[in-house]
Amino acid sequence: MLLYGASGHAKVIIRCLQVNKIGVEAIFDDDVGKKELSTISVIGPYQADYKINEPLIIAIGDNTIRYRLAQQIHHSYGITVHPSAQIDPGVRPGEGSVVLHGSILQADTLIGDHVIINTGASVDHDCTVGNFVHIAPGAILCGGIRVDLGAFIGAGAVICPNLTIGKWAVVGAGSVVTRPVPDYAVVVGNPAQVIKNNRPL
Repeated sequence: MLLYGASGHAKVIIRCLQVNKIGVEAIFDDDVGKKELSTISVIGPYQADYKINEPLIIAIGDNTIRYRLAQQIHHSYGITVHPSAQIDPGVRPGEGSVVLHGSILQADTLIGDHVIINTGASVDHDCTVGNFVHIAPGAILCGGIRVDLGAFIGAGAVICPNLTIGKWAVVGAGSVVTRPVPDYAVVVGNPAQVIKNNRPL
């Protein structure tokens, strides 16, 4: 496996791969000052012709950066699931996605591409998690939730059943969402309220 991104999030993905007996051949990173992470060589910016048959995971937690980099990459994408995760047999994470330690994915949930289901997050039945979404540590999605492209659900947030979280929306850590969240909205609090809009100009 190859990784793109030599950060703390990459350390967690490395451990996840190692416990699954998958080696990391090298790590790309745009910071040329980085030379090693967890004893693995950091070889500089992305090289399209480097070990082209090895799959790659973008090991970066920021959804926008992950989305941008994915447009430039020519390698195929890997998937990693930590053995401590509890995943219904019918759930198949999309390419480039990671399901980390102690997380739960329940029946008839759909997980898109380049998704992060972070440590201890819980996604209940019949949820749809779109591409480039990040469900942060300890967040809870109740049944029937739809999370659209690039949305971020902060650590410890709770999303009540049958709601939609719009594309590129941000749910602040510890928030309790009781109403649908519009595209690009940033919501915080209990109950969560819109505090600003991140729509690009």
